[in-house]
Amino acid sequence: MTWKQVALYLFIGISILVLIVTSGKTDGKVLSYTSTDDTMCLAKNIYFEARSESTAGRIAVAWTVINRVRHDRFPDSICAVVEQGLRHENGFPKRNKCQFSWYCDGQPDIIRDVREWRDAYRLASYVSTGRDHLVDITDGSLWYHADYVQPKWAKHKRKTAKIDTHIFYR
Repeated sequence: MTWKQVALYLFIGISILVLIVTSGKTDGKVLSYTSTDDTMCLAKNIYFEARSESTAGRIAVAWTVINRVRHDRFPDSICAVVEQGLRHENGFPKRNKCQFSWYCDGQPDIIRDVREWRDAYRLASYVSTGRDHLVDITDGSLWYHADYVQPKWAKHKRKTAKIDTHIFYR
């Protein structure tokens, strides 16, 4: 089985889980989602990069992806930005050679916290559909890192924000 087939089966499974978990009513409102590939990719990035952060921290991570999509230096879709990195000849990402560490850290990308996943998906949908009308709280960030690491590249970038445990740059 190729990595694309595995990704497709994972996407289908997660989509079904999202539909099951989000059906019904919450706070008196009926929830409805249109699951697009880009929304799913953005939700996964929010979940795996920032699920323990505040809402602002998770939105800031989403904005970094959106800003990259808008920038000439990066791919033109959310999924392409999230999945950007060096790849082996067979198409699999090279370990620890991706833009977002969770995508190629060698660990299985398993959604374990349904509540956090639902929140990540809602935020991804909100930011991706409203990005032309929302304020970018990162002031155009294209990069970020956790505050407990000091990557060499950071000293060559302009810091735009610190939100929760992430520092954002452009």
